[in-house]
Amino acid sequence: MDHLLIHADLALRTLFGPPRTTERPNPATGLDETELTEVQRRRIARLMRVNHTGEVCAQALYQGQALTARLPETRERLERSAHEENDHLVWCEKRLEDLGERKSLLNPLWYGGSFAIGALAGLAGDRWSLGFLVETERQVEDHLDGHLAQIPPQDYKTRAILEQMKRDEIRHAQTARLAGGVELPLPIRWAMKLTARLMTRMAYWI
Repeated sequence: MDHLLIHADLALRTLFGPPRTTERPNPATGLDETELTEVQRRRIARLMRVNHTGEVCAQALYQGQALTARLPETRERLERSAHEENDHLVWCEKRLEDLGERKSLLNPLWYGGSFAIGALAGLAGDRWSLGFLVETERQVEDHLDGHLAQIPPQDYKTRAILEQMKRDEIRHAQTARLAGGVELPLPIRWAMKLTARLMTRMAYWI
């Protein structure tokens, strides 16, 4: 019951804030706001809404995996990574506010689905759960590369946030791999990509 209450509190903080962060400085702090056209602003804002929703999903995945992890050290690794991912959540939300855009209306739906997937991954065993984390972070890295290619070079604030997020995702994947994460079967990797594609397309508009 204690674990369930803790995870309920984490879910509420993720969806409605404020989440517990590491209190690292926002990479965009101190950078000048670049003048953007309305088309550029709208495009960047929608991309950042997708990134914010991705961080909501990441929190849910981590919490679901931590809930069903078998070894205490695996649970601790997942919770540590989730703590750092909360930084991303706050940074993305702040950038959305700067750009005058709202969060996705479907975030509660994505959180619930991602939590269930994470819990199932944890039930499969810690090595499979860590492998799921490795593949998730690998796909997020590719996703961030795609967004960085679409951001105007002069938008230093958004670029700084995404680049720091990418560095963190790479480190999280390396940590999970070294901890024993296994390579997931190709059909599972494909299914993860299709699910992520559905989420990104819906979050972009809704």
